[in-house]
Amino acid sequence: MSVTTTRRGLLRGAVAGLSAAALAPALAACGSVAGSVSSSAGKVRFWHLFQGGDGALMRRMLAKVREDVPGLDPEDTVLDWGAAYYTKLAMASAGGRAPDLAIMHLSRLAGYAPGGLLDPWDTALLQEFGVPQARINPRVRALGRFGKQPYAIPFDTHPFVVFYDRTVMDRAGLLDSDGRLLPPESPAHFLEMAERLRKRKGKLGPIMGLFNDTAQAWRMFWGLYSQTGGAFDLSGRKPGVDRDKMVEVVEFFQKVAVDSRSMDYPAGVAAFTTGQSPFIFSGEWELPTFQGAKFDLGASPMPTLFGSPASYADSHSFVLPHQDNADEGRRRAAHQLVAELLKGSMTWAQAGHIPAYLPVVGSKAYAKLDPQSSYAPAAEHPAIDPPAWFTGAGSDFQARMCSALQQGMRGADSAKGTVAEMLSGLDFFLSKPNPA
Repeated sequence: MSVTTTRRGLLRGAVAGLSAAALAPALAACGSVAGSVSSSAGKVRFWHLFQGGDGALMRRMLAKVREDVPGLDPEDTVLDWGAAYYTKLAMASAGGRAPDLAIMHLSRLAGYAPGGLLDPWDTALLQEFGVPQARINPRVRALGRFGKQPYAIPFDTHPFVVFYDRTVMDRAGLLDSDGRLLPPESPAHFLEMAERLRKRKGKLGPIMGLFNDTAQAWRMFWGLYSQTGGAFDLSGRKPGVDRDKMVEVVEFFQKVAVDSRSMDYPAGVAAFTTGQSPFIFSGEWELPTFQGAKFDLGASPMPTLFGSPASYADSHSFVLPHQDNADEGRRRAAHQLVAELLKGSMTWAQAGHIPAYLPVVGSKAYAKLDPQSSYAPAAEHPAIDPPAWFTGAGSDFQARMCSALQQGMRGADSAKGTVAEMLSGLDFFLSKPNPA
């Protein structure tokens, strides 16, 4: 590849012969600011990846927008999430057939904004529609910037947290008077707490469903490593990391995973919901599943074990796929749609996601959501993937890191060997030319 060849240029060539059909397959607001819009300008083509329960909530929110703002008529296209979604989004942006609005995991931004596949947001326009930047989670909002311009507007934060059976945990003396997890003083202290659970008749200690999964092990590792403050710089030809801290985290990881060394993701979920273990490390997106269990469900942010609070997290964010000649009316309508969805994100909180819109999270109604309000502080310390063109949700990078970590969790490799394999994977990705 020549140094002048960019991802956008390659994608333009790749989509030149494709038809448009090949590229494009599909709460209560706090008050609309702008009233109605013209029907032609209000047709916002919106790509997202929300299915299942998330999809049902998004459909409800879009219906509410249509009701509240006459003429604002989002046409949503639902695509399967993962590598296929991001490939289609990139090809559509490069090929001149981009939707007006799309959802992107914030961890993917570094692979899109630098290559010209996205357009920046007009924050003054968002403010006109009732959403000034100060009302959006500042830590996540800052991660949506590239070259001092905002390319991603966060809709939520979805962190890795801990869920537990309040009754069992309380009987083991592991909760405070408010039913929240007692903070461990160190990794060793947490392992002592885990041993208390194993002494409960018929109970496993803390579990996680790691195997045959391309993300969970990385999520656990990255959240804990981020607590150490160790470097993880992927901007050069070699990874700038703290190998000793990586080994320390993997050693702890191996000990805490002793009860779930062979559990895949579904087995881990089942072991928790059926009461085999009263404590699981998992994503908040499993809240709807866990709420169906027959016990008193509690949750907390990831415990701080290595110095500073941090939880692996990502963010469903709104992006403007690049358009060479964006229609001003439709672009304006896209801004209005995002403002309405942010203001109406109390509905979105039902899925377990932590809204990025601060007035919702700070409301009395949100405070009553249990256990969502208990783990909401995790959004204050999000550990999103280290920025690089190859990292992020659904990436080969996460799968490669998980493969190495799973070997270590099974006992097939030492902590040092596991880290060596992770670094080998980093070398592999960094040896590839950046297509942006």
